[in-house]
Amino acid sequence: MNLHEFQAKQLFSRYGIPTPEGQVVTSGSQARQAAEQLGGKLWVVKAQVHSGGRGKAGGVRIIDTLDGVADAAYDLLGRRLVTHQTLKHGLPINQVLVEQPSSIQRELYIAILVDRISQRIVCMVSAQGGMDIELVASKDPEAILNLFIDPIVGLQTYQCRRAGFFLDLQGEAFKQLQHVMQGLYQLFIDNDVHLVEINPLVVTDKNELLAVDAKLNLDDNGVFRHSELAAMFDPAQEDEAEVVAQQHGLNYISLDGEVACMVNGAGLAMATMDLIKQEGGQPANFLDVGGGTTAERVAHAFKLIMSDTKVKSILVNIFGGIVRCDLIAEGIIQAAKEIGLSLPVIVRLEGTNAELGRELLTNSLMTIRVADNLTDAARQAVFAAKEAK
Repeated sequence: MNLHEFQAKQLFSRYGIPTPEGQVVTSGSQARQAAEQLGGKLWVVKAQVHSGGRGKAGGVRIIDTLDGVADAAYDLLGRRLVTHQTLKHGLPINQVLVEQPSSIQRELYIAILVDRISQRIVCMVSAQGGMDIELVASKDPEAILNLFIDPIVGLQTYQCRRAGFFLDLQGEAFKQLQHVMQGLYQLFIDNDVHLVEINPLVVTDKNELLAVDAKLNLDDNGVFRHSELAAMFDPAQEDEAEVVAQQHGLNYISLDGEVACMVNGAGLAMATMDLIKQEGGQPANFLDVGGGTTAERVAHAFKLIMSDTKVKSILVNIFGGIVRCDLIAEGIIQAAKEIGLSLPVIVRLEGTNAELGRELLTNSLMTIRVADNLTDAARQAVFAAKEAK
């Protein structure tokens, strides 16, 4: 689960991590009022969307008049921002953050995340802030310092000092770095965070550190423990189909192809997508209905697939281990009747009661084709999608 920049900064303030003064608003008049209250002669108006690269896409603007602040907010609100990290239709801007600009001397990078290889929490720091860290890692990997944190003792003072020397900080900024790192680490642990990132963490003209941007991703599996953070979820920033899928216990990711997949098991789903590609097609989604799926869940899955207008055929690949294939077949038939299925459906069933399931589908008098094996199913689904085009 992602948080907006302003939400992440609110959390930063609880852990003593310094951020610029600012206010989040939802209209041009509110933006003007916020700028008046903040004072000064320059203001930054920042679109609040779950994406990086906002500045290059026109989502961050520096304004020097109060009327200009109102105009910038009015122009941004209600639009969809397209960045290199979004899909082609972009993300909706429903609120903007108005802040005082900072006097920046240097831009640094700092993040805390879980490193799966070492199975440790790692703190990453770099003197090349304000850039995509992936680009820095590929072009100059030595510009990044990775500090692996022992889960028993946590982030240590000597690690903070090492980071300070690596970043060539002096005086107050050097001292303040330990406070920032310890605050980020505690925030990470307390809130079941998946990733917390400040890019850039700036050194101001007063040699002080300031988090001018904030990215915070929560571990979905731990959100239930944090009701206040769960309430910050913004469904407008997520794919609508993925939000609906989550409500029904389905694992769904939208893709750009035309052959929809419905599979029980993540590994089997990926293998199914590979076969579709091998047969010359493109998968329209990743959809895992789970090992212990039910007829009702299958019906919801079909409705979800049918909401995607680019889908031309549907491939159902079920291995009946925990669940019986005849129950899955009944769910497919039920869903087809409920939604008035018009797309070709190719079904491959194997496992418990597979033969009975295939008989039910064959005798359903519906446009459902039963495949002999997975390769045959993939080939039929791709051919059907091409025919529909």
